[in-house]
Amino acid sequence: MSISENVRLVQQNMKQAHEKTDQKKQVQLIGVTKSVSSEVAAELLAAGVTALGENRPEGLTDKQAALGRDVCEWHFIGTLQTRKVRQVIDQIDVLHSLDRLHLAEEINKRAKRPVDCFVQVNVSGEESKQGIEPTDLHSFLHEVGQYPMVRVIGLMTMAPLTEDTDTIRSVFQSLRQLRDEVAVRHLPYAPCTELSMGMSSDYEIAIEEGATYVRVGTVLVQP
Repeated sequence: MSISENVRLVQQNMKQAHEKTDQKKQVQLIGVTKSVSSEVAAELLAAGVTALGENRPEGLTDKQAALGRDVCEWHFIGTLQTRKVRQVIDQIDVLHSLDRLHLAEEINKRAKRPVDCFVQVNVSGEESKQGIEPTDLHSFLHEVGQYPMVRVIGLMTMAPLTEDTDTIRSVFQSLRQLRDEVAVRHLPYAPCTELSMGMSSDYEIAIEEGATYVRVGTVLVQP
């Protein structure tokens, strides 16, 4: 299928998954372009995708040089090294991978405006995944409160690569519960109303469990 057909199919699947929930907020599709050319990214934009996600500073710089800074929302979805914060932070709209206080400190030092961030939580407990431990979330957020340039809009996680949908669903349910625990505290610097979860293989399950942002790449760009 063409990219435009892929986008329509994903949007249709998203709509059907959303209709199974009681959630009124629409889900934001982030087209992940980390492994494709600027030309392919441009096709995604032409097909109606309004947000693109990159996981490397170099990829972000290259795409923005080719397409422009203002053509869409730009999301940084990969691990951000503190030494690369200066290069990235004022060129993005949302960071999905806040996972340590030193990074928050560096963002606070370098950003020219408050930055919308997702705190990455390692819900599955896999050693291969980044993110803070769920039990450390509240203390982490307490510390983040000292950095006015960091605004925590929600939580992010990645489910295990498994065909066990019950396991995947459980991870997403756990993140939603954590999000709700933070949201009811009404922290001015951490409204935490959003959930970034779900990728090509599990975005429909994520939406059914409350995702408000899904990060989809492969199924959008595959032939």
